[in-house]
Amino acid sequence: MNLFDTVKAAVTPRMAAERYGLPIQQGSMTRCPFHADRTPSMKLNEDYFYCFGCGAHGDVINLAARLFGLSGYDAAKKLAYDFWIDPDKPPAAAALRKPQYPLAKTFQKETLHCQRVLCDYLHLLERWKVQCAPKTPEDTVDDRFVEACQMLDYIEDLTDILTFAELEAHVKTVDMLQKDGMIDRLEERLKWTEKEVDARGETEIG
Repeated sequence: MNLFDTVKAAVTPRMAAERYGLPIQQGSMTRCPFHADRTPSMKLNEDYFYCFGCGAHGDVINLAARLFGLSGYDAAKKLAYDFWIDPDKPPAAAALRKPQYPLAKTFQKETLHCQRVLCDYLHLLERWKVQCAPKTPEDTVDDRFVEACQMLDYIEDLTDILTFAELEAHVKTVDMLQKDGMIDRLEERLKWTEKEVDARGETEIG
């Protein structure tokens, strides 16, 4: 059995959706992450997903590939890593493989929390680097542009670690982000920015 078959036998689209932060509602429905979905229009079946809004569909590997912009093979490897699947073992054994992290469920929640905050902040920085850049050499440099230039590469690196790194680096990064209070500070930064945007009637966080 190859990697694709092993992953698909061990992980359902619903399991992957929950793992990657998509809120599941009644009837195994969720908001489609591939279009501006205001009401849940994606159905998570046992073997495949289908969006009634935009028509996106596929198996669990297709879902992961589209969520993270990966090839099918890289998406399968990511799923195997995230669900502690040994591709050399049959599906039943692979699905039951014990995680190396002693508090797996807690760690998954902490990781998802860190990923969401980092991704939101990364998107904000990307917007600021474009929208707040000086138009002429005489323009006053916007503090948001400076922050984007200083932080963008670092936040990208952290996001990559939480998405692709080996477990040891993954664990160390999550612990670091929580212990030094960085995630809490970034959450406060995002909340403050949202309030500021609302007060100005602008839209900077999409």
